[in-house]
Amino acid sequence: MARTDRLMRLVDALRRLPAPVTAARLAAETDVSRRQLYRDIATLRAGGALIDGEAGVGYRLTEDPALPPQSFSRLEIEALVLAVGELRKTGDASLEAAGRAALARIIGTLPDDQSRQAMHTVLRSFRADPVRLDYTVDMSLLRRACWEELALDVRYRDQKGQVSQREVWPLGISYSDRTLMLLVWCCLRQDWRTFHVAGIEKAALMGHSFRPRRVPLLHDYAARYAASGSPAKV
Repeated sequence: MARTDRLMRLVDALRRLPAPVTAARLAAETDVSRRQLYRDIATLRAGGALIDGEAGVGYRLTEDPALPPQSFSRLEIEALVLAVGELRKTGDASLEAAGRAALARIIGTLPDDQSRQAMHTVLRSFRADPVRLDYTVDMSLLRRACWEELALDVRYRDQKGQVSQREVWPLGISYSDRTLMLLVWCCLRQDWRTFHVAGIEKAALMGHSFRPRRVPLLHDYAARYAASGSPAKV
């Protein structure tokens, strides 16, 4: 492999893999020996790349103008454009707008030929428009609670019309053509539940975090889902 191509692959691996990345993982990703990898790291640093870390610990890349620009294969570009286009099917206008903005920034960093490819993609997805979901809860609040692992106080009306007030720990939001669901640990039932977002009449942050419980709960849910083959109860 040409030296330039090898260094480009190394930069790409440092950008793509969760940091810190071990030398063994980087050597495998770039198909070189560990000794050669150390030389390539030194070469990039000498060229101005900001790479923290050392052998035996792992490496972390700090983006810098000295680095070569982002680069994608043509199929990767097609996949990105297609995926962002699919966000329209979620019925979540804020999410769709965020995807378009992110894609525009990515395209803005590409070399000219790849930028042109992004403007003339050939892959398309044609499906019926999603049912516009009628929900009143602030989606930005639900997203924040999931991201920051914050407990929510919700008033929920189930499919039978029964209303309850509950403390829930939100873990994820799932989209489909006709439903928008919130996966939660329900403190009232001491069990997993999936709430129809349209049934959440009110939601407010409770001021405390469930962070210490998040990972164990997710492991429990994944194991239960794998065993039963069905999601949590509604």
